[in-house]
Order: sequence, then C-alpha cells, then structure tokens
Amino acid sequence: MVKFDFFTYSKSFFNIEEYNSLYNKKNYYIEKLKNNAMTAWTKEIDNDLVSEIKTTAEYIKNNFDCLVVVGIGGSYLGSYSFMNAFKPYFNNQNFEIIYAGTTLSSKYLDELLIYLNNKNFCLNVISKSGDTLETKITYKLLKDALKRKYKEEDLAKHIIITSDKQSGSLREEVTKYNYKSFEIPKDIGGRYSFITPAHLLPLAINYNIDLIIDGYYDGKRLIDEAYQYAIVRNLLFKKGKVIENFCIYEESLSYFTEWLKQLFGETEGKNELGIFPTSTLFTRDLHSIGQFIQEGNKILFETVINIKNSKNYIEYQGINLNSFNNIIVNSVIKAHHKGNTPCLEIEMDELTLENLATLIYFFELSAAFSGFLFDVDPFNQPGVEIYKQEIKKSLNEEF
Repeated sequence: MVKFDFFTYSKSFFNIEEYNSLYNKKNYYIEKLKNNAMTAWTKEIDNDLVSEIKTTAEYIKNNFDCLVVVGIGGSYLGSYSFMNAFKPYFNNQNFEIIYAGTTLSSKYLDELLIYLNNKNFCLNVISKSGDTLETKITYKLLKDALKRKYKEEDLAKHIIITSDKQSGSLREEVTKYNYKSFEIPKDIGGRYSFITPAHLLPLAINYNIDLIIDGYYDGKRLIDEAYQYAIVRNLLFKKGKVIENFCIYEESLSYFTEWLKQLFGETEGKNELGIFPTSTLFTRDLHSIGQFIQEGNKILFETVINIKNSKNYIEYQGINLNSFNNIIVNSVIKAHHKGNTPCLEIEMDELTLENLATLIYFFELSAAFSGFLFDVDPFNQPGVEIYKQEIKKSLNEEF
C-alpha cells in the first residue's frame, strides 16, 4: 500500500483557489494524455511477450556466469534502480548482473574487461537508436572481448539486442547475425520504458516480474493523486520553489531517486522552465545539506519517500529501530516546514516489488501531467541532443 500527503506541510505556501482552478482542469489533461502518441507505457503488456522475457531470463541463468547490460539513461536506470532497492547490502547471492555503458571511464572499462576475461558472460545491449555514443563504444569493446573467447558462429548465443523494431544499427545486426532481440516500442520514450523488455528482462532473472507488472498497473488507480502532486509542484514552483529535493531514509532507494531525476529533469526542463530535481539520503545528509535546507536559501521543497515498516527487526534500548526512524522522519518534516520548506509525503507500508512498481507508474503519470502544466512536451528531450552534436563536432575536428 502507498499513501500520500501533499497538503499538511505545503498548503500554507500556495493559494487554494489557484489549486482548485487547476484541479478543475483534471479531465482536460487526462484526455490530453490519452490522446498523446507517446503513451504506450499506460497500456497492458502482452502476455506472450512476458512469457518470452521469462524464457530468455531462464536461458541466461542456466547458461552464463553473469549478464552485462549495456545502456544509458532510460535504457538502464529503471531496472538498475529497482535491483538496487531489493538486493542485499551484503552477501548478495543473486545471479550477477553488471551494468556498463553509463561511462566512458577508461579505468572502469579496463577493469571490467579484465574481470570478464574469465567469465562466461551474456550481453544485453539496449538502445532504441543503436547510435548512443556510450552504448556504442562499450558494446564494441565487449563484443570484441567475446570474439577473442568464442567462434564467430557462437556469438549469437551471447548477445541479446533490445532496440527499435525496424530501424537503427542494432536492428541491422539482429537481421544480419540472427541475434535474439526484443523491441522498444516507438510510442514509448526511454524514461517511460520501465514496462518494456529493456527493464523487465534484467529484472526477470532475479525477481518475480508478475508481481512487478501487477504493481505497476495498480498505479493506474492513482491518477487523481498523480494529478494532485503535479498541481502542488507547479504551484510551489510559481512561489519560487524551483528545486525538488527527493528525500529517502533507506540507502537502497538511492538509485530510485536517480531514476526520478531523469524522469522529471528530461520531462520538464524545457523552454527555461521546470523544477530542478535533486536528492538527499537522510539521516546522513541532515549533518551536511540539512543546514542549507533548514536555514539557507528558500528555493526548494521536499518530497519525502518513506518506508513505514521493515521486515528487519533491530532493537535499541527497547525501541524498534524502524519506529525510531519513523520518529526522525516526522520530526525532520516538521523542522523543515518550520524553516519555510514545504514537504510532500509519500509512504510505502513496506518496500515490496509491487509497491515500488506502483510508485513508478504514479511518478510517470505525474511527470506527464507536470509537463502539460508547464506547457512543454513531456515526452521529448531535444536538449540532450545538443551535447551529442558538440561531441561529434569536436571528434571530427580532433580526428
């Protein structure tokens, strides 16, 4: 179960009449979302595709030492953040999944290649266009490593492509070499692609994706809450709160906040508009960034994502440490609110596959509504292409 409180510690910062005015436009924005061409992420996933994903996941587990997922941005953050939320902090016994393609660090890639030298590994390359620079370079290096270990005719056993159904360099490889492949639909953008094979395949190796899928679509019932969240964020922005600080109290959710940063940053950050997304891990950051939040420049608001109950029972002086943590959560919200920082609350009763998947759908809905409220296209990211063009220009000049 997921609960929301967007008003107790924020309503004093905006005009309720402005809120009601925007809320009365809810049906207009719901219809606008329904009629958008990039909303396949709201539609049910095909059962045959789910079965194929599960079968491929079993093939990977039964035939390899590890899986290397090559992708960046929306091609990796969904599954990576999900895995980090549920894998043990220590003594992880899950099937090994390594993520690459997120950096061009020579140190990282060199050490990765050395590490994989004695591993029988499988590659899952994820890129809709097939031309993403970091993915392209990493894939080439890892494919060369496979070529040094196996015969050319055996490479198809080690490579799985997730890309556009018809176009792009990766799709050409699928056709030429008969690689196993999955599709990223044209009507789903990268940051909204959680309910596609790009993320469900890596997750299916160690987790029950039926529970994840059920939890994801359970988020459909939260359309009203998602719109309310979008309204409150928009009104706080108009009052000068231009930064949203996603606060967590469980370190395993750290990469979930990275996913949130991409979701909202790419969705809203256009036309010199949008709320800048950042994150903090409490209680750690209360001893550093907490000073700024309490008494510094009043340019931010907070969205607190808390887990009420934990299956891990630790007692300190007769008090369940989880209860102690909840006291801290509530106390910090009150303190920051007194310091003129609005606080929005999202609470899971427990950290489960279903609950986190529900939150993913909720945030995707709200991000889309937020884009509409800012009067920008929620599903494009033209600014991302500018740095890529500069890189290509510089490479041409250098080489």
